[in-house]
Amino acid sequence: MYTFDYVKPASLADAVAALKADPEAKAVSGGMTLLPTMKQRLARPSKIVDLSAIAALKGIKVEGGKVTIGAGTRHHDVASSAEVKKAIPALAALAAHIGDPAVRNRGTLGGSVANNDPTADYPAAVLALGATVVTDRRRIAADDFFQGMFTTALEEGELITAIEFPVPEKAAYMKFPNPASRYAMVGVFVAKGPAGVRVAVTGAGQGGVFRQQAMEAALAKSWSADAVAKIATPADGLNSDIHASAEYRAHLVTVMAKRAVAAAA
Repeated sequence: MYTFDYVKPASLADAVAALKADPEAKAVSGGMTLLPTMKQRLARPSKIVDLSAIAALKGIKVEGGKVTIGAGTRHHDVASSAEVKKAIPALAALAAHIGDPAVRNRGTLGGSVANNDPTADYPAAVLALGATVVTDRRRIAADDFFQGMFTTALEEGELITAIEFPVPEKAAYMKFPNPASRYAMVGVFVAKGPAGVRVAVTGAGQGGVFRQQAMEAALAKSWSADAVAKIATPADGLNSDIHASAEYRAHLVTVMAKRAVAAAA
């Protein structure tokens, strides 16, 4: 690693001030993405602003037909929350299968969503459930938040403080994980709720998470695995690497979608 300064503010205001004071500073919560890239010398922030001590960024609240989860809430906390299991069991199940126990006990919801890794699980839940990303400055609809691989609507120094998930009528998430990293080679989150019928795909697209609108239209007419069984996702624009070709990932989108719809039903 390169040398850097380190601060651990106790309030959101102090964290925002620290980031504003140094354009080269980077925020870190669980550190599941930034620290490995620093070790590989792919990132060189002048200062690390550790958000892990900010109590206001943690916690889970269910009221008014929505589940609000603080950005600093760990994957393990979401997976084990009785409130989340009752309101949106698909979200708790998704969190329970992120990485391994070490990752789930360090990684956070906000960090995962802000990073927008094209193989991450949470972006599929945010997009499929029609969630709202709350920052220290504004509220951003899921459809406006994800803008491409590792790219979001967040502005420089803007921090996610919480994410609001509308409680769906039914939902489920199924993924085909990489056997080593447990990242999603393809993951499909299906939901029917206040935002309508939505199908979000992660792990497959070169541009990151995306909605499969043909499947959404089919499920709006008939919520069944058969409704999506013959809907093909074009291989153009999908990832192709040593783990799977674009054509294989296209096939997996349909397979995972069928499984998710069946599980939600």
